[in-house]
Amino acid sequence: MAAMTREETEALIQEVLEIYPEKSRKDRAKHLAINDQSLEKSNKCITSNRKSLPGVMTIRGCAYAGSKGVVWGPIKDMIHISHGPVGCGQYSRAGRRNYYVGTTGVNTFGTMNFTSDFTEKDIVFGGDKKLAKLIDEIEVLFPLNKGISVQSECPIGLIGDDIEAVSKQKTKEHGKTIVPVRCEGFRGVSQSLGHHIANDAIRDWVLDKRDGDDSFPTTPYDVAVIGDYNIGGDAWASRTLLEEMGLRVVAQWSGDGTIAEIENTPKVKLNLIHCYRSMNYIARHMEEKYSIPWIEYNFFGPTKIAESLRRIASYFDETIKEGAERVIARYESEYNAVIAKYKPRLEGKRVMLYIGGLRPRHVIGAYEDLGMEVVGTGYEFGHNDDYDRTIKEMGNATLLYDDVTGYEFEEFVKKVQPDLVGSGVKEKYIFQKMGVPFRQMHSWDYSGPYHGYDGFAIFARDMDMTINNPCWKNIKAPWKTETTSAEPEKAVA
Repeated sequence: MAAMTREETEALIQEVLEIYPEKSRKDRAKHLAINDQSLEKSNKCITSNRKSLPGVMTIRGCAYAGSKGVVWGPIKDMIHISHGPVGCGQYSRAGRRNYYVGTTGVNTFGTMNFTSDFTEKDIVFGGDKKLAKLIDEIEVLFPLNKGISVQSECPIGLIGDDIEAVSKQKTKEHGKTIVPVRCEGFRGVSQSLGHHIANDAIRDWVLDKRDGDDSFPTTPYDVAVIGDYNIGGDAWASRTLLEEMGLRVVAQWSGDGTIAEIENTPKVKLNLIHCYRSMNYIARHMEEKYSIPWIEYNFFGPTKIAESLRRIASYFDETIKEGAERVIARYESEYNAVIAKYKPRLEGKRVMLYIGGLRPRHVIGAYEDLGMEVVGTGYEFGHNDDYDRTIKEMGNATLLYDDVTGYEFEEFVKKVQPDLVGSGVKEKYIFQKMGVPFRQMHSWDYSGPYHGYDGFAIFARDMDMTINNPCWKNIKAPWKTETTSAEPEKAVA
């Protein structure tokens, strides 16, 4: 199918909006747009970070998910208590494949579920005493933990538990960092506020622990990797390249990370942010308080890797600049071989994305390195500064969609007919049943890493394995099946 014109894209958006009642149609129209590379600010074409429309199938998560599932949960040597009913902690445990080195239950705890297991009685009488007892039990059962975070679920904010007072008291008793995180799920419009709350908790309860402490030896080449959650080993792949160019990675947040690394971060010379959406807040704070500059980098695909390595190197001396060029040259034959193998099989294939965090824009370059085209992209919980960064990456007249509803996404896929959809696990089986090749792009569909040059080889293999799998010949997509359908029912206002 040829690329859509602006007129065709606009007509598609209007056709999809037609099913909604007038009020809902006006609201959703603000979140669907045609990309325009000439714009400097995305708020001239699309609205983001607003409450989801009641009654539609949103794919967003909550503030608790943003804090516990993303920022705090992967810190491996701390225990993260899900304070509230058991379900939230169980659902958020071990789902994102945040790889780590250590012995689970001894000195690492990322895949375990610690919960205060609220019952109706706790809702009525409060859970402060239960939380205090739980922390005491943790110190007996898991004495090698280096700290505790208290991730509050929805009931905690409703009944008024004083998790700050309990945390302060138990910090004095046990001599360990205990952090209360007010990330009740109902806060904000999505998991994005949970990221912000988690960043603020690190700022207020952790980051200044070693202010004035010069016992940690520093070098001129110290950096921190922030916003890489080591999904499938991503942070390890990124760290390899940074160390090969001569930098010293002092800390990585928060995949395979520790509380000590976070405390050491104010000593670095540069903060490197991979997931801008989840960690820009703490980077800005460190820039203001400690005068540490920060940059966003992209290690998906050889083109973006080379751009990022050179940009990172520009903050250091000739030794690091030469190191960056050496790393790029070293892997050139390797990534050229990957492109030579897979590009003939993937060239011209069209992709639609709908993901969270950084991926709706960061992976575009990796697809383009393989000759593929991203024809639609959007964020589950992006802000307009995310879209500002996206409009220059996307072609003109392509689809942008924010907090897209299940109905809208399905209709866009039916009309655009991409060769591949990359989204989350909630959408995976819908599109596979529609006969559309699909990659789960939140946690790499049990594969990875996708970062770095080695990750690019895995990425290319997975895309080829998905698109060119012969199973799709046995599944008929709705638009390839001759059926007559009744006029769609109008949605309820």
